[in-house]
Amino acid sequence: QVQLVESGGGSVQAGGSLRLSCAASGDTYSTYSMAWFRQAPGKEREGVATTYTGGGSTYYADYVKGRFTISLDNAKNTLYLQMNSLKLEDTAMYYCAAAQRAPPQGMLHPVGYNFWGQGTQVTVSS
Repeated sequence: QVQLVESGGGSVQAGGSLRLSCAASGDTYSTYSMAWFRQAPGKEREGVATTYTGGGSTYYADYVKGRFTISLDNAKNTLYLQMNSLKLEDTAMYYCAAAQRAPPQGMLHPVGYNFWGQGTQVTVSS
């Protein structure tokens, strides 16, 4: 089992920045990848960014590429999401997730991620 706890959400004006954190505990050595997802009211959960827990490549959704950066500090068992140049459409609940195997529908698809945090709200205003 892996437990995930997100923090760092809040309210920010458009153009501003936030950094989300996800503290992982439990069987973290068993994870294959970790990711950030988000879900806005009335919309499906969508992938934001992901990274292999063993190091290596990171992947970003087109709508955040160049603005968001995902990073993993294995020593602290903490996943981060640095969000810059925030837009109104970035408003959503942001979730941290971990997969124990390669997600079958792609690294940025929620299917296959079997551990989830409770979410942290990000609100961007004009």
